[in-house]
Amino acid sequence: MTSRTPRDSRLRLVRQRPTATDRRPASHRGSRPAPRPPEGTPPPAELARQARSGLAGAVEMAHWAAAQHGAPGALSDEAAAHAAEALRLTPEEVRADWDRARLVGLVEIHGGAARLGWRLKAWHRDDSAVLRGWVALLDAWSLVSPAPATAEPTAVAEVVEAVPQLLSLLQLSAGPVQVAALLDMLRQRVAELRTERCEVPQDHAVRTAESAHRADGAVAATTADDDEDASLQRLLDWALDALASVGALTVGPGDAAADDGREAVLTALGNWAVWVKLEQICVAAQSPAGNIEQPAPDMLRGCAGLTPGPARAEYRAWLAARPVGSAVIELLDAARGDDALLRGLAFEALRVVGAPAEPSVRAAVDESCLRPYALLWLAEHEGADPEDALDALTREEATWLWVDTAAAISDHGESPLLVRHLESAVQGTVPALLDEVRAVGHPRTVQVLVALAAAHPDPALAKAVRRAAFQVHTGGA
Repeated sequence: MTSRTPRDSRLRLVRQRPTATDRRPASHRGSRPAPRPPEGTPPPAELARQARSGLAGAVEMAHWAAAQHGAPGALSDEAAAHAAEALRLTPEEVRADWDRARLVGLVEIHGGAARLGWRLKAWHRDDSAVLRGWVALLDAWSLVSPAPATAEPTAVAEVVEAVPQLLSLLQLSAGPVQVAALLDMLRQRVAELRTERCEVPQDHAVRTAESAHRADGAVAATTADDDEDASLQRLLDWALDALASVGALTVGPGDAAADDGREAVLTALGNWAVWVKLEQICVAAQSPAGNIEQPAPDMLRGCAGLTPGPARAEYRAWLAARPVGSAVIELLDAARGDDALLRGLAFEALRVVGAPAEPSVRAAVDESCLRPYALLWLAEHEGADPEDALDALTREEATWLWVDTAAAISDHGESPLLVRHLESAVQGTVPALLDEVRAVGHPRTVQVLVALAAAHPDPALAKAVRRAAFQVHTGGA
Protein backbone atom coordinates (compact mmCIF):
# COMPACT_ATOMS: atom_id res chain seq x y z
CA MET A 1 0.00 0.00 0.00
CA THR A 2 1.86 3.05 -1.22
CA SER A 3 -0.75 5.79 -1.59
CA ARG A 4 -0.45 8.71 0.79
CA THR A 5 -4.18 9.39 0.47
CA PRO A 6 -6.30 7.07 2.63
CA ARG A 7 -9.32 7.68 0.41
CA ASP A 8 -7.53 6.05 -2.52
CA SER A 9 -5.80 3.30 -0.59
CA ARG A 10 -6.86 -0.05 -1.95
CA LEU A 11 -6.75 -3.22 0.07
CA ARG A 12 -5.56 -6.37 -1.61
CA LEU A 13 -8.34 -8.88 -0.97
CA VAL A 14 -6.84 -12.08 0.36
CA ARG A 15 -9.25 -14.99 0.34
CA GLN A 16 -7.93 -16.86 3.31
CA ARG A 17 -9.19 -18.21 6.60
CA PRO A 18 -8.44 -15.71 9.36
CA THR A 19 -6.58 -17.23 12.28
CA ALA A 20 -5.95 -15.82 15.71
CA THR A 21 -2.31 -15.16 14.94
CA ASP A 22 -0.15 -14.92 11.87
CA ARG A 23 2.46 -17.54 12.64
CA ARG A 24 5.95 -17.32 11.19
CA PRO A 25 7.50 -20.32 9.45
CA ALA A 26 9.48 -22.54 11.75
CA SER A 27 12.65 -21.88 9.73
CA HIS A 28 12.58 -18.28 10.92
CA ARG A 29 12.45 -19.15 14.59
CA GLY A 30 15.85 -18.96 16.18
CA SER A 31 17.52 -17.71 12.98
CA ARG A 32 18.38 -14.46 14.73
CA PRO A 33 19.12 -14.27 18.44
CA ALA A 34 16.79 -12.02 20.39
CA PRO A 35 18.39 -8.57 20.78
CA ARG A 36 19.48 -7.68 24.27
CA PRO A 37 17.95 -4.55 25.81
CA PRO A 38 20.20 -1.55 26.49
CA GLU A 39 22.57 -1.88 29.40
CA GLY A 40 20.93 -0.86 32.63
CA THR A 41 17.41 -1.83 31.54
CA PRO A 42 15.60 -3.35 34.54
CA PRO A 43 14.42 -6.96 34.22
CA PRO A 44 10.85 -7.54 32.97
CA ALA A 45 9.56 -8.23 36.49
CA GLU A 46 10.73 -4.81 37.67
CA LEU A 47 9.35 -3.08 34.58
CA ALA A 48 6.02 -4.81 35.16
CA ARG A 49 6.07 -3.69 38.80
CA GLN A 50 6.55 -0.09 37.66
CA ALA A 51 3.71 -0.43 35.15
CA ARG A 52 1.39 -1.89 37.80
CA SER A 53 2.25 0.98 40.11
CA GLY A 54 1.51 3.61 37.47
CA LEU A 55 -1.78 1.98 36.54
CA ALA A 56 -2.99 1.20 40.06
CA GLY A 57 -5.77 3.77 39.76
CA ALA A 58 -6.98 2.31 36.48
CA VAL A 59 -6.99 -1.18 37.99
CA GLU A 60 -9.01 -0.01 40.97
CA MET A 61 -11.46 1.75 38.66
CA ALA A 62 -11.84 -1.40 36.53
CA HIS A 63 -12.65 -3.50 39.61
CA TRP A 64 -15.18 -0.90 40.75
CA ALA A 65 -16.89 -0.88 37.33
CA ALA A 66 -17.07 -4.67 37.20
CA ALA A 67 -18.52 -4.78 40.73
CA GLN A 68 -21.49 -2.67 39.58
CA HIS A 69 -22.93 -5.75 37.79
CA GLY A 70 -23.42 -4.33 34.34
CA ALA A 71 -22.20 -0.77 34.80
CA PRO A 72 -22.93 1.24 31.64
CA GLY A 73 -20.05 1.48 29.19
CA ALA A 74 -20.30 5.26 29.03
CA LEU A 75 -19.40 6.81 32.38
CA SER A 76 -22.23 9.23 33.17
CA ASP A 77 -21.85 12.17 35.53
CA GLU A 78 -23.88 10.27 38.12
CA ALA A 79 -21.70 7.16 37.80
CA ALA A 80 -18.52 9.27 37.98
CA ALA A 81 -19.76 10.95 41.15
CA HIS A 82 -20.67 7.58 42.67
CA ALA A 83 -17.23 6.16 41.80
CA ALA A 84 -15.50 9.26 43.14
CA GLU A 85 -17.27 8.85 46.47
CA ALA A 86 -16.52 5.12 46.64
CA LEU A 87 -12.86 5.47 45.65
CA ARG A 88 -12.25 8.80 47.43
CA LEU A 89 -11.23 10.55 44.24
CA THR A 90 -12.42 13.58 42.31
CA PRO A 91 -14.74 13.01 39.33
CA GLU A 92 -11.92 14.20 37.06
CA GLU A 93 -9.56 11.58 38.48
CA VAL A 94 -12.25 8.93 38.08
CA ARG A 95 -12.72 9.79 34.41
CA ALA A 96 -8.96 9.74 33.82
CA ASP A 97 -8.65 6.30 35.42
CA TRP A 98 -11.69 5.09 33.48
CA ASP A 99 -10.17 6.15 30.16
CA ARG A 100 -6.89 4.44 31.02
CA ALA A 101 -8.65 1.26 32.08
CA ARG A 102 -10.42 1.10 28.72
CA LEU A 103 -7.32 1.92 26.66
CA VAL A 104 -5.16 -0.62 28.49
CA GLY A 105 -7.79 -3.36 28.17
CA LEU A 106 -8.49 -3.67 31.89
CA VAL A 107 -12.18 -3.14 31.22
CA GLU A 108 -14.15 -3.89 28.07
CA ILE A 109 -17.55 -2.82 26.87
CA HIS A 110 -19.95 -5.60 25.86
CA GLY A 111 -23.50 -4.79 24.85
CA GLY A 112 -23.23 -1.33 26.39
CA ALA A 113 -22.11 -2.68 29.77
CA ALA A 114 -18.63 -2.77 31.31
CA ARG A 115 -16.91 -5.92 32.45
CA LEU A 116 -13.39 -6.99 33.38
CA GLY A 117 -11.07 -7.38 30.41
CA TRP A 118 -8.91 -10.47 29.99
CA ARG A 119 -5.79 -8.43 30.71
CA LEU A 120 -6.98 -7.54 34.21
CA LYS A 121 -7.65 -11.21 34.94
CA ALA A 122 -3.97 -11.88 34.19
CA TRP A 123 -2.74 -8.64 35.77
CA HIS A 124 -1.14 -10.02 38.93
CA ARG A 125 0.33 -13.20 37.45
CA ASP A 126 1.43 -12.29 33.91
CA ASP A 127 4.16 -9.65 33.55
CA SER A 128 3.91 -9.88 29.77
CA ALA A 129 0.23 -8.91 29.84
CA VAL A 130 1.02 -5.95 32.10
CA LEU A 131 3.81 -4.67 29.87
CA ARG A 132 1.74 -5.04 26.72
CA GLY A 133 -1.06 -3.15 28.41
CA TRP A 134 1.30 -0.34 29.30
CA VAL A 135 2.62 -0.19 25.72
CA ALA A 136 -1.00 0.06 24.52
CA LEU A 137 -1.40 3.08 26.81
CA LEU A 138 1.81 4.60 25.44
CA ASP A 139 0.49 4.16 21.88
CA ALA A 140 -2.68 5.99 22.92
CA TRP A 141 -0.96 8.91 24.66
CA SER A 142 -2.78 11.49 22.53
CA LEU A 143 -6.14 10.06 23.67
CA VAL A 144 -5.13 10.02 27.32
CA SER A 145 -4.48 13.77 27.29
CA PRO A 146 -6.55 15.56 24.64
CA ALA A 147 -4.83 18.33 22.69
CA PRO A 148 -5.43 21.98 23.61
CA ALA A 149 -8.85 23.09 22.40
CA THR A 150 -7.34 26.07 20.59
CA ALA A 151 -4.86 23.98 18.57
CA GLU A 152 -5.48 23.42 14.87
CA PRO A 153 -6.33 19.75 14.13
CA THR A 154 -3.76 19.59 11.32
CA ALA A 155 -0.99 20.82 13.59
CA VAL A 156 -2.01 18.33 16.27
CA ALA A 157 -1.91 15.48 13.75
CA GLU A 158 1.57 16.57 12.59
CA VAL A 159 2.89 16.56 16.15
CA VAL A 160 1.37 13.13 16.84
CA GLU A 161 3.10 11.80 13.72
CA ALA A 162 6.40 13.39 14.78
CA VAL A 163 6.44 12.08 18.36
CA PRO A 164 7.87 8.61 17.52
CA GLN A 165 10.96 10.30 16.08
CA LEU A 166 11.34 12.41 19.22
CA LEU A 167 11.06 9.30 21.36
CA SER A 168 13.67 7.57 19.21
CA LEU A 169 16.04 10.50 19.76
CA LEU A 170 15.51 10.27 23.50
CA GLN A 171 16.13 6.52 23.47
CA LEU A 172 19.24 6.69 21.31
CA SER A 173 20.65 9.57 23.38
CA ALA A 174 20.62 7.33 26.47
CA GLY A 175 20.21 10.36 28.71
CA PRO A 176 18.56 13.75 29.09
CA VAL A 177 17.86 15.82 25.98
CA GLN A 178 17.13 19.53 26.07
CA VAL A 179 13.55 20.42 25.25
CA ALA A 180 14.94 23.07 22.91
CA ALA A 181 16.63 20.29 20.89
CA LEU A 182 13.37 18.37 20.76
CA LEU A 183 11.65 21.51 19.47
CA ASP A 184 14.26 21.84 16.72
CA MET A 185 13.66 18.23 15.69
CA LEU A 186 9.91 18.77 15.83
CA ARG A 187 10.24 21.74 13.45
CA GLN A 188 12.29 19.63 11.05
CA ARG A 189 9.93 16.69 11.18
CA VAL A 190 6.83 18.85 10.63
CA ALA A 191 8.56 20.48 7.65
CA GLU A 192 9.35 17.01 6.27
CA LEU A 193 5.75 15.89 6.68
CA ARG A 194 4.51 18.94 4.81
CA THR A 195 7.07 18.39 2.07
CA GLU A 196 5.99 14.77 1.74
CA ARG A 197 2.43 15.97 1.25
CA CYS A 198 3.66 18.64 -1.15
CA GLU A 199 1.96 21.29 0.95
CA VAL A 200 3.15 24.90 0.61
CA PRO A 201 0.85 27.16 2.60
CA GLN A 202 -0.65 29.67 0.17
CA ASP A 203 -0.65 32.53 2.64
CA HIS A 204 3.06 31.96 3.24
CA ALA A 205 3.77 32.03 -0.52
CA VAL A 206 1.80 35.24 -0.89
CA ARG A 207 3.65 36.84 1.99
CA THR A 208 6.97 35.83 0.46
CA ALA A 209 6.09 37.41 -2.89
CA GLU A 210 4.76 40.57 -1.34
CA SER A 211 7.74 41.00 0.96
CA ALA A 212 9.89 41.99 -2.03
CA HIS A 213 7.59 44.94 -2.75
CA ARG A 214 6.33 45.99 0.66
CA ALA A 215 8.39 47.37 3.49
CA ASP A 216 6.37 45.53 6.12
CA GLY A 217 6.48 42.13 4.36
CA ALA A 218 9.42 40.88 6.39
CA VAL A 219 7.72 41.89 9.61
CA ALA A 220 4.52 40.09 8.62
CA ALA A 221 6.40 36.92 7.69
CA THR A 222 8.39 37.03 10.90
CA THR A 223 5.21 37.43 12.95
CA ALA A 224 3.60 34.46 11.23
CA ASP A 225 6.72 32.35 11.80
CA ASP A 226 6.78 33.37 15.44
CA ASP A 227 3.13 32.40 15.82
CA GLU A 228 3.77 29.00 14.25
CA ASP A 229 6.82 28.45 16.44
CA ALA A 230 4.82 29.35 19.53
CA SER A 231 2.11 26.89 18.42
CA LEU A 232 4.68 24.11 18.00
CA GLN A 233 6.12 24.90 21.43
CA ARG A 234 2.68 24.62 23.03
CA LEU A 235 1.99 21.35 21.25
CA LEU A 236 5.40 19.98 22.21
CA ASP A 237 4.65 20.87 25.84
CA TRP A 238 1.30 19.07 25.47
CA ALA A 239 2.99 15.99 24.04
CA LEU A 240 5.66 15.92 26.74
CA ASP A 241 3.06 16.37 29.49
CA ALA A 242 0.92 13.59 28.02
CA LEU A 243 3.88 11.22 27.70
CA ALA A 244 4.92 12.06 31.24
CA SER A 245 1.38 11.37 32.48
CA VAL A 246 1.54 7.78 31.18
CA GLY A 247 5.00 7.29 32.70
CA ALA A 248 7.08 7.31 29.51
CA LEU A 249 9.36 10.24 30.37
CA THR A 250 10.06 13.00 32.83
CA VAL A 251 10.78 16.68 32.23
CA GLY A 252 12.92 18.63 34.66
CA PRO A 253 15.21 21.65 34.96
CA GLY A 254 18.49 21.56 33.07
CA ASP A 255 20.84 24.28 31.89
CA ALA A 256 19.59 27.50 33.43
CA ALA A 257 21.59 29.54 30.89
CA ALA A 258 19.64 28.14 27.92
CA ASP A 259 16.51 29.81 26.54
CA ASP A 260 14.55 26.72 27.55
CA GLY A 261 16.67 24.99 30.12
CA ARG A 262 14.31 22.05 30.63
CA GLU A 263 15.45 18.54 29.81
CA ALA A 264 13.46 15.42 28.98
CA VAL A 265 14.58 11.89 29.72
CA LEU A 266 12.85 8.55 29.20
CA THR A 267 11.86 6.52 32.22
CA ALA A 268 13.00 2.92 32.43
CA LEU A 269 9.61 1.84 31.07
CA GLY A 270 9.70 4.39 28.27
CA ASN A 271 13.26 3.51 27.32
CA TRP A 272 12.40 -0.19 27.18
CA ALA A 273 9.19 0.33 25.20
CA VAL A 274 10.83 2.54 22.57
CA TRP A 275 13.69 0.06 22.26
CA VAL A 276 11.19 -2.77 21.77
CA LYS A 277 9.46 -0.80 19.02
CA LEU A 278 12.75 0.01 17.32
CA GLU A 279 13.79 -3.62 17.40
CA GLN A 280 10.30 -4.85 16.43
CA ILE A 281 10.37 -7.80 18.75
CA CYS A 282 7.61 -9.40 20.77
CA VAL A 283 7.41 -11.48 23.90
CA ALA A 284 8.19 -15.08 23.01
CA ALA A 285 5.50 -17.69 23.55
CA GLN A 286 5.85 -20.07 26.47
CA SER A 287 7.43 -23.43 25.80
CA PRO A 288 4.91 -26.10 24.81
CA ALA A 289 6.52 -28.69 27.08
CA GLY A 290 3.97 -30.35 29.37
CA ASN A 291 0.89 -29.12 27.49
CA ILE A 292 -0.87 -32.47 27.70
CA GLU A 293 -1.42 -32.06 31.43
CA GLN A 294 -2.51 -28.40 31.20
CA PRO A 295 -6.06 -27.03 31.14
CA ALA A 296 -7.25 -25.84 27.72
CA PRO A 297 -6.29 -22.13 28.06
CA ASP A 298 -2.73 -22.92 29.15
CA MET A 299 -2.38 -25.59 26.47
CA LEU A 300 -3.50 -23.16 23.78
CA ARG A 301 -1.08 -20.49 25.01
CA GLY A 302 1.70 -23.07 24.93
CA CYS A 303 0.87 -23.83 21.28
CA ALA A 304 0.58 -20.18 20.23
CA GLY A 305 4.10 -19.96 18.85
CA LEU A 306 4.04 -23.27 16.98
CA THR A 307 3.57 -23.66 13.25
CA PRO A 308 0.37 -25.50 12.15
CA GLY A 309 1.87 -29.00 11.94
CA PRO A 310 3.44 -29.16 15.43
CA ALA A 311 0.39 -27.36 16.86
CA ARG A 312 -1.99 -29.99 15.47
CA ALA A 313 0.21 -32.74 16.90
CA GLU A 314 0.02 -31.04 20.29
CA TYR A 315 -3.77 -30.72 20.03
CA ARG A 316 -4.08 -34.45 19.18
CA ALA A 317 -1.95 -35.44 22.17
CA TRP A 318 -3.99 -33.20 24.47
CA LEU A 319 -7.29 -34.56 23.12
CA ALA A 320 -6.14 -38.16 23.45
CA ALA A 321 -5.58 -37.66 27.18
CA ARG A 322 -9.22 -36.80 28.00
CA PRO A 323 -12.80 -37.70 26.97
CA VAL A 324 -13.78 -35.94 23.76
CA GLY A 325 -16.95 -34.44 25.27
CA SER A 326 -15.18 -32.76 28.16
CA ALA A 327 -12.35 -31.67 25.85
CA VAL A 328 -14.79 -29.88 23.54
CA ILE A 329 -16.43 -28.17 26.53
CA GLU A 330 -13.03 -27.02 27.77
CA LEU A 331 -12.05 -25.63 24.38
CA LEU A 332 -15.32 -23.74 23.94
CA ASP A 333 -15.03 -22.31 27.46
CA ALA A 334 -11.55 -21.07 26.58
CA ALA A 335 -12.96 -19.53 23.40
CA ARG A 336 -15.60 -17.65 25.41
CA GLY A 337 -12.93 -15.76 27.34
CA ASP A 338 -11.69 -12.28 26.60
CA ASP A 339 -8.40 -13.30 24.97
CA ALA A 340 -8.97 -13.30 21.20
CA LEU A 341 -5.84 -15.38 20.63
CA LEU A 342 -7.30 -18.28 22.62
CA ARG A 343 -10.59 -17.97 20.74
CA GLY A 344 -8.95 -18.54 17.38
CA LEU A 345 -6.66 -21.29 18.66
CA ALA A 346 -9.55 -23.09 20.37
CA PHE A 347 -11.35 -23.44 17.05
CA GLU A 348 -8.11 -24.64 15.43
CA ALA A 349 -8.05 -27.39 18.05
CA LEU A 350 -11.75 -28.11 17.42
CA ARG A 351 -10.89 -28.69 13.76
CA VAL A 352 -8.68 -31.53 14.95
CA VAL A 353 -11.61 -32.94 16.96
CA GLY A 354 -13.77 -33.05 13.81
CA ALA A 355 -17.27 -34.53 13.70
CA PRO A 356 -17.68 -35.21 17.46
CA ALA A 357 -17.49 -31.45 18.06
CA GLU A 358 -20.24 -30.55 15.55
CA PRO A 359 -23.26 -30.42 17.93
CA SER A 360 -21.45 -28.16 20.39
CA VAL A 361 -20.04 -25.92 17.66
CA ARG A 362 -23.47 -25.66 16.02
CA ALA A 363 -24.93 -24.56 19.36
CA ALA A 364 -22.17 -21.94 19.69
CA VAL A 365 -23.49 -20.17 16.58
CA ASP A 366 -26.00 -18.42 18.85
CA GLU A 367 -23.22 -16.82 20.94
CA SER A 368 -22.16 -13.49 19.44
CA CYS A 369 -18.45 -13.75 20.28
CA LEU A 370 -18.21 -17.31 18.91
CA ARG A 371 -20.57 -17.03 15.93
CA PRO A 372 -18.04 -16.09 13.19
CA TYR A 373 -15.61 -18.80 14.30
CA ALA A 374 -18.37 -21.39 14.57
CA LEU A 375 -19.76 -20.56 11.12
CA LEU A 376 -16.31 -20.92 9.57
CA TRP A 377 -15.79 -24.24 11.38
CA LEU A 378 -19.14 -25.57 10.16
CA ALA A 379 -18.53 -24.41 6.59
CA GLU A 380 -15.21 -26.24 6.48
CA HIS A 381 -16.67 -29.28 8.21
CA GLU A 382 -19.36 -29.43 5.52
CA GLY A 383 -16.75 -29.47 2.77
CA ALA A 384 -16.08 -25.82 1.93
CA ASP A 385 -12.54 -24.93 0.93
CA PRO A 386 -10.87 -23.00 3.78
CA GLU A 387 -10.15 -20.15 1.35
CA ASP A 388 -13.87 -19.89 0.49
CA ALA A 389 -15.25 -20.40 3.99
CA LEU A 390 -15.54 -16.64 4.55
CA ASP A 391 -18.53 -16.73 2.20
CA ALA A 392 -20.46 -18.24 5.12
CA LEU A 393 -20.18 -14.94 7.01
CA THR A 394 -22.11 -11.74 6.54
CA ARG A 395 -20.14 -8.56 5.98
CA GLU A 396 -20.69 -7.54 9.62
CA GLU A 397 -19.58 -10.95 10.92
CA ALA A 398 -16.45 -10.87 8.76
CA THR A 399 -15.62 -7.39 10.05
CA TRP A 400 -16.15 -8.46 13.68
CA LEU A 401 -13.82 -11.41 13.04
CA TRP A 402 -11.23 -9.09 11.47
CA VAL A 403 -11.24 -6.89 14.58
CA ASP A 404 -11.06 -9.91 16.90
CA THR A 405 -8.09 -11.30 14.99
CA ALA A 406 -6.42 -7.88 15.04
CA ALA A 407 -6.91 -7.80 18.82
CA ALA A 408 -5.09 -11.13 19.11
CA ILE A 409 -2.21 -9.83 16.98
CA SER A 410 -2.09 -6.58 18.94
CA ASP A 411 -1.89 -8.47 22.25
CA HIS A 412 0.45 -11.26 21.25
CA GLY A 413 2.07 -10.51 17.89
CA GLU A 414 4.49 -8.15 16.21
CA SER A 415 3.63 -4.82 14.62
CA PRO A 416 4.40 -5.99 11.04
CA LEU A 417 1.85 -8.78 11.47
CA LEU A 418 -0.81 -6.24 12.36
CA VAL A 419 0.03 -4.19 9.25
CA ARG A 420 -0.15 -7.31 7.07
CA HIS A 421 -3.47 -8.22 8.66
CA LEU A 422 -4.89 -5.11 7.01
CA GLU A 423 -4.72 -6.96 3.69
CA SER A 424 -7.14 -9.66 4.84
CA ALA A 425 -10.07 -7.27 5.36
CA VAL A 426 -13.08 -7.86 3.13
CA GLN A 427 -13.53 -4.14 2.50
CA GLY A 428 -11.99 -2.68 -0.64
CA THR A 429 -10.70 0.59 0.83
CA VAL A 430 -9.33 1.80 4.13
CA PRO A 431 -12.14 4.35 4.69
CA ALA A 432 -14.73 1.63 4.10
CA LEU A 433 -12.95 -0.65 6.55
CA LEU A 434 -12.79 2.08 9.20
CA ASP A 435 -16.48 2.93 8.78
CA GLU A 436 -17.53 -0.70 9.21
CA VAL A 437 -15.09 -1.37 12.06
CA ARG A 438 -16.51 1.61 13.94
CA ALA A 439 -20.06 0.34 13.39
CA VAL A 440 -19.51 -3.31 14.30
CA GLY A 441 -19.24 -2.64 18.04
CA HIS A 442 -16.32 -4.91 18.94
CA PRO A 443 -15.17 -4.13 22.52
CA ARG A 444 -11.52 -3.92 21.45
CA THR A 445 -12.04 -1.52 18.52
CA VAL A 446 -10.24 1.47 20.03
CA GLN A 447 -7.19 -0.54 21.08
CA VAL A 448 -6.96 -2.26 17.68
CA LEU A 449 -7.11 1.04 15.80
CA VAL A 450 -4.57 2.70 18.09
CA ALA A 451 -2.18 -0.23 17.67
CA LEU A 452 -2.63 -0.25 13.90
CA ALA A 453 -1.99 3.50 13.70
CA ALA A 454 1.17 3.12 15.77
CA ALA A 455 2.41 0.26 13.58
CA HIS A 456 1.58 1.42 10.07
CA PRO A 457 4.42 3.14 8.13
CA ASP A 458 2.09 5.28 5.97
CA PRO A 459 1.60 8.59 7.87
CA ALA A 460 -1.60 9.50 6.02
CA LEU A 461 -3.21 6.13 6.68
CA ALA A 462 -2.03 6.13 10.29
CA LYS A 463 -3.56 9.58 10.73
CA ALA A 464 -6.93 8.36 9.41
CA VAL A 465 -6.83 5.33 11.71
CA ARG A 466 -5.96 7.50 14.73
CA ARG A 467 -8.88 9.78 13.90
CA ALA A 468 -11.22 6.78 13.78
CA ALA A 469 -9.87 5.53 17.13
CA PHE A 470 -10.49 8.95 18.67
CA GLN A 471 -14.05 9.06 17.32
CA VAL A 472 -14.84 5.59 18.68
CA HIS A 473 -13.26 6.43 22.03
CA THR A 474 -15.23 9.67 22.43
CA GLY A 475 -18.41 8.35 20.84
CA GLY A 476 -18.24 10.96 18.05
CA ALA A 477 -19.32 10.57 14.46
